[in-house]
Amino acid sequence: MSKIPLNQRIDREKHHGQFLASNHPQKIWNWDSPAGQIRWQRRKNFLLSEISAGSKVLEIGCGTGLLSAEISKMDVHLTAIDVSESLIEIARKNHDENGIDFRLENACNMTFPDHSFDILIGSSVFHHLDVDLAIREFNRVLNPGGKLVFTEPNMVNPQIALQKNWPYLKRKMGDSPDETAFIRWKLKKQLMKGGFEQVQIEPFDFMHPFIPGLVARYSASFLINLEKIPVLREIAGSLFIKAIKIKC
Repeated sequence: MSKIPLNQRIDREKHHGQFLASNHPQKIWNWDSPAGQIRWQRRKNFLLSEISAGSKVLEIGCGTGLLSAEISKMDVHLTAIDVSESLIEIARKNHDENGIDFRLENACNMTFPDHSFDILIGSSVFHHLDVDLAIREFNRVLNPGGKLVFTEPNMVNPQIALQKNWPYLKRKMGDSPDETAFIRWKLKKQLMKGGFEQVQIEPFDFMHPFIPGLVARYSASFLINLEKIPVLREIAGSLFIKAIKIKC
């Protein structure tokens, strides 16, 4: 299958942003159910735990600003970008009092100078991008020794694999046409080739968003413990990705 031209891919992501903005983004992203809220709180805590006070933070794919609002509570300088003007408008409207610098940007070709940020962070956005171009651009705008932190879908999970590779199910689940998911050992090689070291990619999250509220609350600890079981953990739904830009 031939690679889709970048400009066409960007246009399709912008169109998808209009679709999200016209509907209920949190519902499409599965963050509004009781189980979805548990999942969101956990991944938010993962991401925020990697941010140091005083850092210059760039959030990739901020969407409606859900994560941006949480990051802005910390002692950091936050710039948040998205390729969708529709979603950026919502983010600015919802969080204009939080001092966040929201910008319309293509994450694979940003306008920031080299070495502008200490941390790049994102939730479920890396898999929307041309990975090799994105890694090159992340490396460019990060300071030497800067950190990259993402949570992303795991292609080894059976449902994710089906959803990302079956066009009908993609549309049904509200995915954009070009988004995919990651195989962690392959992504690790790409990041190391792209100038990153100390790459850690860990599977997590067996909490399905459709689990009923009471069941979700009482099963949370059990599902977290499943992540500790070798082999089984590989099919968890998400990946927690951390890497450091090589200093020299």
